[in-house]
Amino acid sequence: MPEFMDVHNHMKGISAEDLRAAHEADLQAQGEENVVFKNAWADPETGKVFCLSEAPSAEAVLRVHERTGHAADEIHAITLAV
Repeated sequence: MPEFMDVHNHMKGISAEDLRAAHEADLQAQGEENVVFKNAWADPETGKVFCLSEAPSAEAVLRVHERTGHAADEIHAITLAV
């Protein structure tokens, strides 16, 4: 299944607890779209959050994030990795 990295640009001040709660919400909803969220990272100073997932499409990733209340600003397919 394809991998995607999505970016949230407006989460300045996010705490570890907030990140954990957002990731847990995604995990609870991921089955509805056949998405598997693997990990999430954040930089509270810039407000950037990054999520790595496997999904049938970028649109599926976006739909899960929209359902859980934190739509992604960007979604990038990962087509090459080492």
